[in-house]
Amino acid sequence: MDTSDNTYHIPVMLKEVLDALEPKAGGIYFDGTLGGGGHSAGIMDAGASLIATDRDDSALEFAGKRFEAEKRYNELYRLVKSDFKDYSAVLDGAKIDKVDGVVLDLGVSSYQIDTVETGFSYRIDGPLDMRMDRSGGRTAYDVINGYSEKELVKIFFEYGEERFSRKIAAKIINSRKVSPIKSTLELAELIKSCVPYNFKDGHPAKRVFQAVRIEVNGELDRLSEAIEGLIGRLKIGGRIVVISFHSLEDRITKNILRKLATDCLCDKSLPICVCGHKASVKLLGKYKAGNEELERNSRAKSATLRIAEKVSTNLRRG
Repeated sequence: MDTSDNTYHIPVMLKEVLDALEPKAGGIYFDGTLGGGGHSAGIMDAGASLIATDRDDSALEFAGKRFEAEKRYNELYRLVKSDFKDYSAVLDGAKIDKVDGVVLDLGVSSYQIDTVETGFSYRIDGPLDMRMDRSGGRTAYDVINGYSEKELVKIFFEYGEERFSRKIAAKIINSRKVSPIKSTLELAELIKSCVPYNFKDGHPAKRVFQAVRIEVNGELDRLSEAIEGLIGRLKIGGRIVVISFHSLEDRITKNILRKLATDCLCDKSLPICVCGHKASVKLLGKYKAGNEELERNSRAKSATLRIAEKVSTNLRRG
């Protein structure tokens, strides 16, 4: 695996992330989605300490070798194989109570998309896998060949927002009666046959592949709780940066940040506040990648970055 550059994964909106976090020497930062280590490296370049997690062994291997090659990073980082949603166990295990900043770059890395064996791409033929952690668990093959028609319709519609969910699910059920669906291109071609030729919304398979990937990896499970809990581990003045790549992730992120930035959550019909809720964060904005970055990295087009700053200790420690 080449660690000489960012071939594993091009970090999205790196400048914006670092400008938002304002990492400082002596500070401690949590990168819950390590990937190729681009955001983490930028944090350590400021002299800050880092604890980072990823579920993908190849990401941990790549970033580990990359950091080892940079002597200035010595003693600054700790890498842990874990889902960032298990942040509490990770931080407690490292004897870290509070952090100065958090970055979550949600979604799939460039390396995962481009690697045949992972089965994330509808453009490259490979096995139906789609696991971020390939050491075990449910695969895309299990979902496509094992779920009922009703279950397939549900995940295609809810996780992929696919308008042809019923037609695609029915075609899958009929096809697997003859033989199991085994490869990414086989599935992509089946989906393509269910979408009208003149329907223009990117590749016909992208929404279903997104839905299956989310189901396989439980990407939306506990996301809101994890963001809230990580904010609970921020120091006052610390910031969280979340990068989402589809509307479902961004909606969850937006809703929890808005809730935490609101003083009262009572029904508007009540004359006075009875909930006692106080804002724990201040919203600092929402950003999209600029034209210059999009020219270098087209995958940044769907990215949305949101920033919030911890302003009070009202939020319970996660």
